Amino acid sequence: MGESVAKYKEICLWIKNRLENGELNPGDKIESEYQLCSLFHVSRQTVRHAIAVLEEEGIVQRYRGSGTYISDSEQLVPQKEKTMQIAVMTTFIQEYIFSSIIRELETQFSNAEYSLQISFTNNSVEKERLILKNILSKNAVDGLIAETTKSGLPNPNLDIYQRIRDRGIPVLFINSYYPQLDVPHVSLDDKMAGKLVTNYLLQCGHRNIAAIFKSDDGQGHQRYAGYLEALMESNVRINDKWIVWIDTEVLSDFEQSAEFFFGRLSDCTACVCYNDEVAGKLLTVCQKHNRKVPDDLSVISIDNSDIADYCDVPLTSADNPIRNMARIAALQMLDMIGGNEVPQSTELEAKIITRDSVKILNISGL
Repeated sequence: MGESVAKYKEICLWIKNRLENGELNPGDKIESEYQLCSLFHVSRQTVRHAIAVLEEEGIVQRYRGSGTYISDSEQLVPQKEKTMQIAVMTTFIQEYIFSSIIRELETQFSNAEYSLQISFTNNSVEKERLILKNILSKNAVDGLIAETTKSGLPNPNLDIYQRIRDRGIPVLFINSYYPQLDVPHVSLDDKMAGKLVTNYLLQCGHRNIAAIFKSDDGQGHQRYAGYLEALMESNVRINDKWIVWIDTEVLSDFEQSAEFFFGRLSDCTACVCYNDEVAGKLLTVCQKHNRKVPDDLSVISIDNSDIADYCDVPLTSADNPIRNMARIAALQMLDMIGGNEVPQSTELEAKIITRDSVKILNISGL
């Protein structure tokens, strides 16, 4: 007990000394809880005790979603009144995995007596901009949980996200994120998911492994990185011809490009798909062109959505724990609203759910 008390006092004294010698000035932001934990080798509880003591003494002030500052009421952004509203922005709302994410967020926030303002972008940068401007102009929410739009491409809306944060409104990304912004995110570990499904095909004896990834979403880039890493670690040849990149618009017209896909995949025994939606469309195209899955082509994907269970050939897919993701995101947002620090990155592990879409050529490590 004595050591813990000494440690919190040590943190308080360190802050006060820096203020006295001019290293810190009124209005300056001090180190985050995580940085202080690392500097003093103490728990978050000890750091929070020290900050609370400094706050009681009027030396620092905490602002939710922004951090802890040396007190100066004229320089600091005033703390706004709570609205008990959380903005949730996803790319889609009723399709694929998004309805499950929203349902879990609604459950978690209703338990905390918050209401949701739900909007969706259809993966359109322009619509994302309109929604963000609306949030900024109305200034009527306590936090924003956002699924990023076309996160694999440069985005013109990053400045609006930063302006929202400058208003003292915490922002948290879910399912994907913009690496250019210093904003916490909760997502699947997409690189490891890509590696996991590729390794599964390798263990089943496949060597000529094609892949279809989305180019405009950051998850596609990460899953591609995992696919490459698995092949390289197994000393399997990487053939650029077998790697197909699509975007949101091409995905909606997938069947129109059937000949193109078959031309690229003709020498392959298996294909890694960006997600279950892509895999489901590939199965439909295979059926129309009399290419049997898994006899002629094994197909594996990521997300383990309802599509994986109910398509004509049930899909082997890497599980994306979206309900847990949404639960963690909600709890972290509540922490941020309360002025507490949260991890910069929370990435969840996938696991393989085996069904009928992968043919075992020979067993190696399964």
